[in-house]
Amino acid sequence: MMRQMNGFAQTLFSNWNFLRCFRLGLGLFIGSQAIAMQDGLSGFFAAFLLYQALANTGCGLGGCAPVQKSAAVESDTPFTFEEIPASSGK
Repeated sequence: MMRQMNGFAQTLFSNWNFLRCFRLGLGLFIGSQAIAMQDGLSGFFAAFLLYQALANTGCGLGGCAPVQKSAAVESDTPFTFEEIPASSGK
């Protein structure tokens, strides 16, 4: 349980960028307006934006998941290539 909480806390407190801050601000603004106007649909939309901001998810140019650090590729590994003969097409 504590390990899961550490993962969530790490997600919550790291990798903040402009769009994540924008989603948080817009979610808070729309949420406050939804409460003031007693509008359930706006409240749902605000909750969706707040979830995206806090969980660092959202569909954008980078995909629909948080950005993961990729493993470094060893540059000392030699590549071998094999020539494939062309087929005659018969």
